[in-house]
Parts: sequence; structure tokens; C-alpha cells
Amino acid sequence: MDQAAASAPGARSVPVCYRHPDRETGVRCTRCDRPICPECMVDASVGFQCPDCVRGGTPAPGPGDTAPGAGRAPADSRPRTLAGGTLAGDPRLVTKILIGLNLAAFLVKLSLGDVFTNQLDLIGRAYVPHLIGVQGIAEGQYYRLLTSMFLHGGYVHILFNMLSLWWIGGPLEGALGRARYLTLYLVCGLAGGALTYLLAAPNQPSLGASGAIFGLFGATAVLMRRLRYDMRPVIVLLVVNLIITFGVPGIAWQAHIGGLVAGVVVGYAMIHAPRERRALIQYGACALVLVVVAVLTLVRTVQLI
Repeated sequence: MDQAAASAPGARSVPVCYRHPDRETGVRCTRCDRPICPECMVDASVGFQCPDCVRGGTPAPGPGDTAPGAGRAPADSRPRTLAGGTLAGDPRLVTKILIGLNLAAFLVKLSLGDVFTNQLDLIGRAYVPHLIGVQGIAEGQYYRLLTSMFLHGGYVHILFNMLSLWWIGGPLEGALGRARYLTLYLVCGLAGGALTYLLAAPNQPSLGASGAIFGLFGATAVLMRRLRYDMRPVIVLLVVNLIITFGVPGIAWQAHIGGLVAGVVVGYAMIHAPRERRALIQYGACALVLVVVAVLTLVRTVQLI
């Protein structure tokens, strides 16, 4: 948005991202001074830069310059994402892959039914005459904590989860970087599964995809607060989802709460970690949550065997 447009009658009081005109933002590129949204913000030594300036790799244009030059900055001085991740050409690649994996698992479930889900959900059921035998993590099938993250109970379940993953996952991936974003997703899913395993009935099957999604909600809230954005939309969205979580029968609220808490903890570490100890704090927080996951799993297993 140029100065003339900003001063015109009826113009927005808050600038909009030059790459995403539907997103208001109060942050500007330190090189070209164009408004940028969280998805376009690239962490620099001072402030944030836009993707175009990062690719150009030149200082801000001076008098007489019409655009950033075409030179390339040394690799060790190139800006990174807000959380220190590597700048990616497609900031939604991991989100697309995760959506693809969830959809693929759902299509297989539609074809095979319980034969498929009983092998991969958090607590499976082995049917024998006059008895339902429980099989799962207590028998050493720890892989279920991971595989259950990609299962859904029906069309509405997967529709809401995949829409949420696309809407909040893409900007979050752009802010964190691919590796950190994928780590956040998996850690939150495992945390939701572990809390469900600990608190749910031992014969109650659970599909844990929503734990990872709620983890992204928690991390998004941390990111918006860090950027001093209006928190009301994400708070309203969280409240609505929590009302549904506790008000609709058949929903594993344990997975939602476990994922949400893990998302806030890991998200805070990734977004607020100081530059000089960034990797240590970020992955240390992930390791801490995984230790909690292991402890909860061990405690419940000891109770059941």
C-alpha cells in the first residue's frame, strides 16, 4: 500500500499485506517498508523482511533505486523465519502433505472399515465370540500413539479438521519453518494421545487426529500474541471448539486438551526463544513434552497390565 492510497478517503486504517490483500497487519519489511503478514514475515537480524527482499538479498533501496537488486547475500547472513527455520519456496508444503496423509488414511478406512482402524487407532478391539478383547498400547503396540493421529471417525470429523489444518497450519508453517512446524504437529498429537490413553476407559477406541489440530490452535494463539494481533478471533474459535469438545458426546476431550497444552508450551518455546539459544530451547521443550508423554504412557500401561 503506497502513501497515496493510505491517505485516500475511506482507506483502511490498518495496512494490508502486499502479498495477501485480505490480511491486515501492523508489521512492515525493514528493507522495502511494505506491510507483511505472519506468513510472509522472515526473521532478520533487525525486525522482519518480506520474501521478495530475502530472495533479492540486497540492502534497502536508496535514492534513485526503483527495486531491490538481484544480488544474493551470503548463505550465513540470509534471514530466516520468525522461529529461526529455513525460508521455503512453498510455505505450505508440509501442511499439504499432512492433509494428503489424513485424506489417504480416511479413504482406506472407508474401504476396509474396522479391519483397518482396529489396527491403527489408540485402543483397538479384537472380536471373539461372546467377548470383546482389548488390544493396544498396553500390549506393546506403541506405534498406535502415532498412527491414531491420522484417523477420523466420519465426514464431519475430517472436514473440520482439514479445514482447520489448512487455515491455521499454513501461516504457522510459514512462521516456524518446515522442520519446527512438523515437530510441533507430531509432538502435540502424541501428547493428546498419551492423555487420552491415561484417562479414557481402557476399552474405548480413540481416533487422535484432533489432538494435533488443537496443538496448532495453541501455537497460533502464542504467535498472534507475539505479533500483538487482535486475540479475539482465536479466543472465540477456541472457546467454540472447547464447548463442542465437552458438549458433544463421543468426543475424546482428553486428546483436545493434551494437544492444546502441548501446543502452547512448544509454541511459546519456538516463538519466544532468544536467538543465541534458539535451537536448544525449542527442541529442549519438545523433548520435555515427549518425556511427559512417555511417563503418562508408562503409568497407564502399569495400571492395565
